[in-house]
Amino acid sequence: MSRVAIVKGSDPVNTTLKALEIIGGDALANMPTDKPILVKPNLINAQPPSTGITTDGRVVEGVVRFLMQNGWKNIIIGEGSGFADTFEAFNAAGIDKVAEKWKVKLVDLNRDNFVEVHPSGPLALKRVKLAKTALESTIVSVPKLKVHRLATVTLGLKNMMGALAHKGKMHNGHLSKNIVDLASVLRPSLTVIDGIIAGEIHETSGSPVRMDLIIAGADPVAVDAVGAAVMGINPEEVDHLVLAERKGLGTCCLENIEIIGESIDKVKRKFRRSMISRILSSL
Repeated sequence: MSRVAIVKGSDPVNTTLKALEIIGGDALANMPTDKPILVKPNLINAQPPSTGITTDGRVVEGVVRFLMQNGWKNIIIGEGSGFADTFEAFNAAGIDKVAEKWKVKLVDLNRDNFVEVHPSGPLALKRVKLAKTALESTIVSVPKLKVHRLATVTLGLKNMMGALAHKGKMHNGHLSKNIVDLASVLRPSLTVIDGIIAGEIHETSGSPVRMDLIIAGADPVAVDAVGAAVMGINPEEVDHLVLAERKGLGTCCLENIEIIGESIDKVKRKFRRSMISRILSSL
């Protein structure tokens, strides 16, 4: 069974460390020591994490501390913001200060060198240009816990869109399939969902929900499935999670996931969703 940790706490750094310590061996077993590690937050714009839109720099700090305490030194924090200058977004999230404190390199993936790749057995995405840094690194996905107008949820798998050269092309009527094809190339080895202040209604609505949660695990589909369930959404109704399971990227069936720490029922809350998201999920 896949294992996912749910930890509740008001201190983002310590709560992140606790979640990663619980999941421990699962996370470290998937992370080779001969490659750099890319810690990939979700900074779609340059809003502070208190809006429920962007990843909290303190959660990123917890991830960096955990990695360094376990012997990893070649750590990069990288993102390609969709709607802002990436370094302005780093600043708004407090991630620039984390990088300075821990002497970690910051990379704007929008300005990286790009490499065209061809996903194996594509559902829809036959070729895509991706940031070279992401392709050459072991990835730790650190998304925000929030819902999405078109994808229902935007968590660890969808967070890989920040490494794309042309993000808008993903929204071509095949978003769910594109997310899965992208994840088959950039499959996170570890996912750490920032649920300290989550976001409801849609991905940029600025409708924060205080949850004080960190959700972490090595199976990226399972972690996203638990994140969806915590927001009151059946993961088997999230198209890209179902497709990702079929493609062998992980499991979205909650019966096949061992939850460590808090139970889903104890911490879940039904998130408000946009009208378009509710309509699409009913089709």
